[in-house]
Amino acid sequence: MEGDDTAGPATCAAWIRGPDKRLLVVMGRARNRSCPPVIDILEFDAETASLSSDPLARLVIGDEEGGDPLGFAVHPSGDEFVCSTVSGCRLYDLDYHNWSIKMAKDLPAIQSIGTQKCLAFSTDGLKFAVGGEDGHLRIFHWPTLNLLLDEPKAHKSFRDMDISLDSEFLVSTSTDGAARIWKITEGAPLVSLTRTADEKIECCRFSRDGTKPFLFCTVQKGSKVVTTVWDMSTWNRIGYKKLIGKPISVLSISLDGKYLGLGTKDGDMCVVEVKTMSISHLSKKLHLGTPITLLEFAPKGRVVISTSTQWGFKLTKLNVPADWKEWQIYLVLVGLFLASLVLFYIFYETSDSFWNFPLGKNQPGRFPTAAFTDPQPSEDGPW
Repeated sequence: MEGDDTAGPATCAAWIRGPDKRLLVVMGRARNRSCPPVIDILEFDAETASLSSDPLARLVIGDEEGGDPLGFAVHPSGDEFVCSTVSGCRLYDLDYHNWSIKMAKDLPAIQSIGTQKCLAFSTDGLKFAVGGEDGHLRIFHWPTLNLLLDEPKAHKSFRDMDISLDSEFLVSTSTDGAARIWKITEGAPLVSLTRTADEKIECCRFSRDGTKPFLFCTVQKGSKVVTTVWDMSTWNRIGYKKLIGKPISVLSISLDGKYLGLGTKDGDMCVVEVKTMSISHLSKKLHLGTPITLLEFAPKGRVVISTSTQWGFKLTKLNVPADWKEWQIYLVLVGLFLASLVLFYIFYETSDSFWNFPLGKNQPGRFPTAAFTDPQPSEDGPW
């Protein structure tokens, strides 16, 4: 599904968890001959793995708002999102009752800061970070927009960025191949990731399963490309693996942390199972000959959305094991409970345990009442 013909090509997109467990996509479209740039809200149909042909809501972006949308950061609440353009960032509210998109109040702190190549909310929704084409890093408290970190010369120019699951660290990479770790709570740089002179650290994502504190990065050394793993307790490189063997344009991770997604500069896409670091899904020529600019996993279900400058957006249903549904989990728990009852009954009936004693009057081996009432001679004699 490539969208309607009246709007321009898709430039960026992001998933939104809507009300009543509805899954939505916010999509930015560039200006074309007959239509100005717009932002659409589309509904995702899990059964057909497709988006609605008609948008639930559409907002036309005026020239004063900066032109074509370049990227989105959706707040974890799902009620608002930030859109970046060449001039800066704008905040938009979603009205689910009237299905409309409304620009929020003016936010001078982000409104005229120029082109931002990276933007992200923290998992707890209390931090918002932007990395500029000019290499300027800003981290704000949300929604007050009080600056937590302001570093004009963080990089030559931003390449990629991510915030850790606990909202404590931010990792950023530069177009010159450098990578740095920032301590958000202290508002200061923490460490630069080590690399050799001929290595370029390009894309980066923190682990998301909540148990293994790792950082994943794609590293290019000449024509060789590998995915590396860094230990977040020491920030040392602990391993690497060659996966798709092509220059990588984008890296993503599923919300449950089970899968990594890699998009290449010639339009291929692969999905890697983190547990085994092996390829579980491969789509060749997904965006034929064009770098994939965005790759994002759906919050539920094994579907990814991807975009490129030439081919717009594509939805891909992954050939990986499906997530367990809630009723399936409950069914398994009930089955385990019933099985434990059956095993306990079998054990009880066949056990010679002291506690497996029969009940009732006629118990075998029961002492006669007189044993407790009549005087009996003692073999041991008196006390």
